[in-house]
Amino acid sequence: MVGQLNKNKFPVYGWIGLYLITLFWILNWALTGLRTDWGFFPLWLGYILTIDAIVYMRKSTSLIKRNFISFIILFLISAPAWWLFEFFNTYTKNWHYDGRQYFTNLQYFLLASLSFSTVMPAVFETAEFAGTFKWIKKLKEGSIIGQSKSSIFKLFTAGIIMLILTITLPEYFYYLIWIALYLIIDPINSLLKNKTLFQYSGSGNWRPLIALATGALICGFFWEMWNYYSYPKWIYHLPFVNFLHVFEMPVLGYIGYIPFSFELYSLFNLVTGIISKKRFSDYLQII
Repeated sequence: MVGQLNKNKFPVYGWIGLYLITLFWILNWALTGLRTDWGFFPLWLGYILTIDAIVYMRKSTSLIKRNFISFIILFLISAPAWWLFEFFNTYTKNWHYDGRQYFTNLQYFLLASLSFSTVMPAVFETAEFAGTFKWIKKLKEGSIIGQSKSSIFKLFTAGIIMLILTITLPEYFYYLIWIALYLIIDPINSLLKNKTLFQYSGSGNWRPLIALATGALICGFFWEMWNYYSYPKWIYHLPFVNFLHVFEMPVLGYIGYIPFSFELYSLFNLVTGIISKKRFSDYLQII
């Protein structure tokens, strides 16, 4: 069950978002030849605008309404954040882009960066939407993890070990990259006194983490669905789990979206902690 809508009107930009989704969904699937290179960004921009409008209706605030400049900065942080995962993919080789061969290195970098810029906004918008669900709001307090300095150090150490295993034995441990960066970066955020998810799990409040995970899974479904008939498109190579595909992604691969959302959150807080703690301290309001 999800919560009831407030009396706020659906913002105009939400209607623009719905128009972009409809138009570029059709174009990305119906046309032949190269089309996702120019159609991916407006499709996901439409999704982001639509979800933001829904969030505003539900909770009287949203990423756009709170601070439009910070909303734009979110796109700028998102692109290099995903390039980090592209770097680790040079070791794991878990996906490749069919159609990459038609672009020069510069064309690919610019077009890919534009597409990658939508990742964080999409996940955080959807996480705020998930945070309005009644079943998430009613969750009771759970186990306490990450409250003490010793437990945070242990998690950091585990993250380093996972990263080493991912790089040295990628065919066996490639999946660890989807949790390793979180276990490394959030302890660093804690040391730097940036916002961390440990602040929630350390007090037994798991609602923000579950909202993030739910938001990422919803985004994952749309990423994989819209990718399926697009071109260029990504194709996976996931040892040991390459069965029961839902679109291009093996069904077990969707599990990776859950810790991925935590990594995005920690990367966001690391970067914004450097830029301006004060400006971004209350920008994300998952719950």
